[in-house]
Amino acid sequence: MKNALFATVSFGLVLGLSLPMTAFQGGDAKKGQAAFDNCGICHNADSTEAKVGPGLKGLFKKEKLVTGKPVTEENVKALITDGTGSMPGFGDAISAEDKDHLIAYLKTL
Repeated sequence: MKNALFATVSFGLVLGLSLPMTAFQGGDAKKGQAAFDNCGICHNADSTEAKVGPGLKGLFKKEKLVTGKPVTEENVKALITDGTGSMPGFGDAISAEDKDHLIAYLKTL
């Protein structure tokens, strides 16, 4: 009886703690597409051909970013935040939520 109660309480805690965390993960690709309009000044979304910066079609299918780091959500967010080379860092000018939306959109390219 105690084991069943412990298991139920443990499961409830794990579920309760994981729901808020999953609620903030991911983004809305449609909102990301709207946010990408500003990025589109320098980046193509529909090709790999460079404008000022590299084209981003298929970004999440590539092995590495221009920084040489693997293409992961964290590394792409860091690139948006910190910039690199001729790309300025946008720091907090783009909210964490909008960065999640941008990542969701970039994954659709």
